[in-house]
Amino acid sequence: MNLEARKLEFIKGFLKLQSEEAISRLEKILKKENNKSEHEDFTPMSIDEFNARIDQSMEDSKHGRLIESSDLKSKIDTWD
Repeated sequence: MNLEARKLEFIKGFLKLQSEEAISRLEKILKKENNKSEHEDFTPMSIDEFNARIDQSMEDSKHGRLIESSDLKSKIDTWD
């Protein structure tokens, strides 16, 4: 059975679940796996990229292209 077929079988089984506890456990596993794969895709930037970002940040600051942290927090709070 290939991966796509296994996923479909899993979804069918998941849809039949009636246990809130079982669904919560599966949600935690899924979240953990998604977080793990995000970290595996991470590649650190080079010194040149880092310095370019610093230069860009300094330019943004000089030209007022900033957002206050309180405004950013308010915006983030609306994401959920």
